[in-house]
Amino acid sequence: MIQTESKVEIQTILDTFGIQEINRGASTGSYWLHTRGEKVDSYSPVDGKLIASVSSASESDYEALVLKANEAFKEWRLVPAPKRGEIVRQLGDKIRKYKTALGTLVSYEMGKSLQEGLGEVQEMIDICDFAVGLSRQLYGLTMHSERPFHRMYEQYHPLGIVGIISAFNFPVAVWNWNTALAWVCGDVCIWKPSEKTPLTAIACQKIVDEVFTENNVPEGVSCLMIGDAELGKILSKDNRIPLISATGSTRMGKAVGQTVGERLGRSLLELGGNNAIIITPSADLKMVVPGAVFGAVGTAGQRCTSTRRLIIHDEVYEKVKDALVKAYGQLKIGNPLNENNHVGPLIDVLAVENYKKALKEAEKEGGKLLCGGEVLTGEGYESGCYVQPAIVEAKNQFSIVQHETFAPILYLIKYSGSVENAIKIQNDVPQGLSSAIMTNNLKEAEQFLSCSGSDCGIANVNIGTSGAEIGGAFGGEKETGGGRESGSDAWKVYMRRQTNTMNYSDHLPLAQGIKFEL
Repeated sequence: MIQTESKVEIQTILDTFGIQEINRGASTGSYWLHTRGEKVDSYSPVDGKLIASVSSASESDYEALVLKANEAFKEWRLVPAPKRGEIVRQLGDKIRKYKTALGTLVSYEMGKSLQEGLGEVQEMIDICDFAVGLSRQLYGLTMHSERPFHRMYEQYHPLGIVGIISAFNFPVAVWNWNTALAWVCGDVCIWKPSEKTPLTAIACQKIVDEVFTENNVPEGVSCLMIGDAELGKILSKDNRIPLISATGSTRMGKAVGQTVGERLGRSLLELGGNNAIIITPSADLKMVVPGAVFGAVGTAGQRCTSTRRLIIHDEVYEKVKDALVKAYGQLKIGNPLNENNHVGPLIDVLAVENYKKALKEAEKEGGKLLCGGEVLTGEGYESGCYVQPAIVEAKNQFSIVQHETFAPILYLIKYSGSVENAIKIQNDVPQGLSSAIMTNNLKEAEQFLSCSGSDCGIANVNIGTSGAEIGGAFGGEKETGGGRESGSDAWKVYMRRQTNTMNYSDHLPLAQGIKFEL
């Protein structure tokens, strides 16, 4: 196990991925542009230490990436999809080789637990496996024509360049959710990762470089550029980028969606969540407590699927509340690379300030703090990014409850009567990502999953809100953006659909029996 106190060990990880030069901020695949933009420092929230620095990409660097990506697309789209899938298969194998190193770097640069860092890398492996099979299943449809001796069908073609804007909380998996599918579909990708986690992005590009070089993949199929929000705006405005996939806050997503929409481009938006678990009288407390606690404190509450609200029936409210407060008292907070700890740091001190502001606002609106709420200081907490996960009694209509705070704050909300009342409370927020119900009542479970039940993109029964499996499409409704990534038929967003009609007769009959005589 790598301890962050040992700078030598972290340097070994950086050396594994060749992260040494500070003037590399953009890459077209096997070639790295030596940029001279503003320096981006990556500090670890684990111990507050500078890990490494990179230079951000300039507008001229961006232009070079787009031109190279366009050229690569012309060649890459002609490679048969199963052959593209074979290269993605090799990428999955290469990621397996680097799983420990990459997972450790994710944990140290972002702050999530080592187990979660390794789990995120495993998601990369899983989506590669999924994409390999998909490369032989990019199915269209055939339809019967109303005209004799005609055949109708539809097929899918690659879009071109896919622009990817990713967030700090899942610095590698979400990128690979997009790239693995886009690449087997025949697209090429330009990635702008969060400026808070540039080193994990460089590590991923290094891994891709190895596989692409071994297979003579055209330079420009995988492009990386390090930079701030301005670089993301340039990407979003570019008419040469048919699809922008953006993960982040609702505020950011609205800006991206508007910009891309103005040029009639496509956007795939994965935005904020305000996820709730409904706890009914028949719920099994042995399942409620671990599901709610992990959902609320995992990744220090910095998942888009983190549990923000517990909607608890008044018959079991006190019992659930007491059990949760007791469980929170057992949480170990500290270095996420120490597997004995449950909770690591927030990403930076700005996130800590937002945590403090949210708790003050909840108290101002009438909320009651039950436990937690402190910023931790002293030995082991030198970065200033460690906080105590908090539980607050609140009401759903509180303004602060209606908004997503990216921090470990769990709001307890009481309901009475039927499950319809709880569902109404759950749905009464602007976001619609993940939801869950804990119940042993079949009718309640089915009602929760019905068209009059949860309005979220993800609805679970007797599991929490946090996390997702590769096989299912991931995404949400309302202010969550409506996008879908990963499994199921999410691949279709990376392609353009074309309807084809073929006439193999000696005549030209028109549709709907129209006569047009010359």
